[in-house]
Amino acid sequence: MANDDLKALIRTIPDFPKPGIQFRDITTLLLSPAGLAACIERMVAATDGPVDLVAGIEARGFLFAAALAVPLEAGVLLIRKDGKLPGATIAEDYALEYGQDRIAMHADALAPGARVLLVDDLIATGGTARAAIRLLRKAGAVVTQAQFLVDLPDLGGAAALRGDGLRVDALVAFPGH
Repeated sequence: MANDDLKALIRTIPDFPKPGIQFRDITTLLLSPAGLAACIERMVAATDGPVDLVAGIEARGFLFAAALAVPLEAGVLLIRKDGKLPGATIAEDYALEYGQDRIAMHADALAPGARVLLVDDLIATGGTARAAIRLLRKAGAVVTQAQFLVDLPDLGGAAALRGDGLRVDALVAFPGH
């Protein structure tokens, strides 16, 4: 696989945050200048067409959104937990394992028809990413692609996004949770 070098930089921490979970810790990749540079270069290469904005999901998605936006000559749009942004916002609810959560963006963050690339560090069940897509589209964005460093395909999030009509790219995949 072409991205085995990146996969080797991602540390697995067993039983975090609870027993049975294999936590994929990207901080070890972020500590490697060469690994981070390769990650961003490969994500830029996988970008389908020009984009106006790169939307990053709080918080690790912000890192990738900012790094991708520079070579893509795009702006950065922050998608945050509700109540964290100043000014007028629009929000979208989504289901958690036990309960609900809500993400938001500035109401004036994009012009209708803006081409937006959604990015985050990891896709698991896809709940947050799908809510972000709904939020962006509600604001008038054209969203056709989402990118992630890590996919956990057994949890079905990338497949769900594909079912929503998005092209989904991830540099590495890990089995399990």
